[in-house]
Amino acid sequence: MKQLHLSPEQRRYLVERYGFDERELDLLLGDLWSFTSEDPEAYVTRRHRELQREGWPNEAIFKRVAEELGSGRFASPGRTIRQIRRMIYG
Repeated sequence: MKQLHLSPEQRRYLVERYGFDERELDLLLGDLWSFTSEDPEAYVTRRHRELQREGWPNEAIFKRVAEELGSGRFASPGRTIRQIRRMIYG
């Protein structure tokens, strides 16, 4: 897994500031990397899979994901339900 690169000083600061040990800091940095490196298409595909597993119908999934994309997580503009369908099904 890729990792956010921090200088030794940055790592030391986070460990001291938040009381993490090195292992916890590595887990946190890995999660942050995963979260921030995901592009909108990967996000849509992942969320579609997650919500399907929870039993959501596709129309509700498309609407929910469109709202989530428009909430500001990504710098790009929100997507329409049609665009979301195309990301999932091609």
